[in-house]
Amino acid sequence: MDLMWSAPSFLFGILVGLALAAPVIVLLTRKAARRVREAERRARGSQRLAEIGMLTGGLAHEIKNPLSTIGLNAQLLVEEIQDLDLQEDERGRVIRRIESLRRETDRLRDILTDFLQFAGRVRIDPQPADINEIIDELADFYLAQATQAGVTLRVQPAEQPVLASVDRTLIKQAILNLMINATQAMSEINNQSAFGVPSADSDSKANNSMELILRVEPASDRENSVQIHIIDTGPGIEPEKIDSIFHPYFTTKSGGTGLGLSTALRIVEEHGGTINVVSKPGSGSDFIITLPAD
Repeated sequence: MDLMWSAPSFLFGILVGLALAAPVIVLLTRKAARRVREAERRARGSQRLAEIGMLTGGLAHEIKNPLSTIGLNAQLLVEEIQDLDLQEDERGRVIRRIESLRRETDRLRDILTDFLQFAGRVRIDPQPADINEIIDELADFYLAQATQAGVTLRVQPAEQPVLASVDRTLIKQAILNLMINATQAMSEINNQSAFGVPSADSDSKANNSMELILRVEPASDRENSVQIHIIDTGPGIEPEKIDSIFHPYFTTKSGGTGLGLSTALRIVEEHGGTINVVSKPGSGSDFIITLPAD
């Protein structure tokens, strides 16, 4: 008798188990369906964003090309107006208007260039390089621009060669963006640095010097890492703004595009590095790039 009842009892147990499990199965199926739909929605959103990115990149190129033509023709117009038989005040008024047009054209072209640079994919080709050497090359390249801006450019290399695997062109671009940002910041105010860097014009009582310091050193808080300091004697950054300065299009400078720092950060992060900022309002800033060393 036990054998006769065992099969029906077993089947009954299965039916009861299925009945109890049915709500759970339905719930799990619904959750899985929702996840599938959400994944499809994200995929469509990503595809849409990719399409928008391609579209905006193409539009930026299409706009940039005629802007170059407008700027060139504005320059030619200025040269031709110089030869026209016009009253001096009238000639000056027309030239000023054309120069204003050319300046705005150049500004728009710079914005588009920065946008295309930021929106493009960062593809790095890392090769072993001496960071001291890279900084020296950048200093030689930037010296004329710094001098024109009234900025004293100083280089403080590491005592020994510091090797790191970097894309030489891109890492130069990242550092250069920080140097340009520092130079622009110092045009707003002229203060002594608060980071233990003596002024190159310390004997002068009349003026505080504007200085841009490039320093290379092994990272003190990380093993097998190198740090590149870009130090300026500018106005510094308010604490509440430090977290925002690397956001795209965030800028505190008139005429700035707000993409230089965000582009620098992208490049450094592609190298497995970081950028930290130490700043005190009224006393300058220290942008610290940390990269893995070889």
